[in-house]
Amino acid sequence: MHLYLRLIVLLLVSIIVYIIDVKKKYFPVPVILVVIGIGLSFLSLFSGLSISKNILYYIFIPGLLFVSAYQFSAKAFKKNASLMITLSTVGMVGTVLLLGAGIFWITSFFHPLPWSLSFLLASILVPTDPVSVVSILKNSTKPDEVADIVEGESMLNDGTSIVMFTIFLSMVETGNAFSVLNFLESFIFVSLGGVIVGLIFGWILSHAIHITSHHEYQIMLSIFIAYGSFMLAEELGFSGVLATVVSGIMLSFGFSKKNVKGEEFRVALGGFWNVVNPILMSILFLLIGIQSAPYLYFNYWYLAFMIFILSILARFIVLGCTLYLIPKWKKRFKNLSSALLVLSWAGIKGSMSVVLLLWTIDSALVEDPILISIAFASILISFILQSLGIYPLTKILKRK
Repeated sequence: MHLYLRLIVLLLVSIIVYIIDVKKKYFPVPVILVVIGIGLSFLSLFSGLSISKNILYYIFIPGLLFVSAYQFSAKAFKKNASLMITLSTVGMVGTVLLLGAGIFWITSFFHPLPWSLSFLLASILVPTDPVSVVSILKNSTKPDEVADIVEGESMLNDGTSIVMFTIFLSMVETGNAFSVLNFLESFIFVSLGGVIVGLIFGWILSHAIHITSHHEYQIMLSIFIAYGSFMLAEELGFSGVLATVVSGIMLSFGFSKKNVKGEEFRVALGGFWNVVNPILMSILFLLIGIQSAPYLYFNYWYLAFMIFILSILARFIVLGCTLYLIPKWKKRFKNLSSALLVLSWAGIKGSMSVVLLLWTIDSALVEDPILISIAFASILISFILQSLGIYPLTKILKRK
């Protein structure tokens, strides 16, 4: 009975927030939902509510990723593919290593963490979640180049972050040292396998829509592709995130080809997923707020804020090196320093970071409760400050 009542309350809160927030183009709804979620945690109805990472990972993540991927512009992907792929692979690895070293150094003065836990925390804090900033960027920056890069990179880097996270979690659990060879083997195997599964499912969906003209069956097929590609890839030991993202991108490329059936399918698909997506997103962020609340009572908020600053700096350094080393990427921006600031600030921590953190809690082998609290606090600081700051930042830079 409590479960159904909780769902009803969460849905009601979500609807009210979306109705009231008339300025959602410039003020991120997810931030409001997370704050409300923290408030709901004080109600007896939600006290003691514990969410496993499997609920968020297998129910919410595939649907949200699939929608972002199939709605992502095929033209924008072709234009920025090399940059987005580089940032979500080599860039992610560089950011984790740089942030991990920074965390090891800064915590040594307050609450020392070993190298393994420092890198584990870095891998949790590196994946970006653009859901709360992309629409703001597209309304405040023209053209949409920066918004496209932020959105595309975040779709792809979730898969990379999970690979790195599992490797560092294994190091913590087994006590083994970091091995570059093992890391590369695992990374290539998991990533390549996920991409192949995604290509197969995406190809099936792109062709299967022509078999029937019934939009209900086509929508059912899209649900099967979104979750089926994810589940199969995970079952085979590959990246379910990359499988779902690639299948969605394949569908986006299918939409780019002008044909009547494809356009009708796009409209029907939007009619379904544009309703499901905000429901999934709103419940997800309310749950994040509820789940994080018990871990926010600790004495190291200043350390969490320092780690948040380090994460911004690490991303800025990696982005700067990447863009300056490749002249053709550098030339895409009229003002490179402004683009770097926006790209760095737009790298918000969100749903995937929380999933990885819950994964850490579920492992029951990370015995440092301060680590969990610092991680939750850093995610929350990032989520609120960066979401609220992205619009004024773009406006200030545009004036200059």
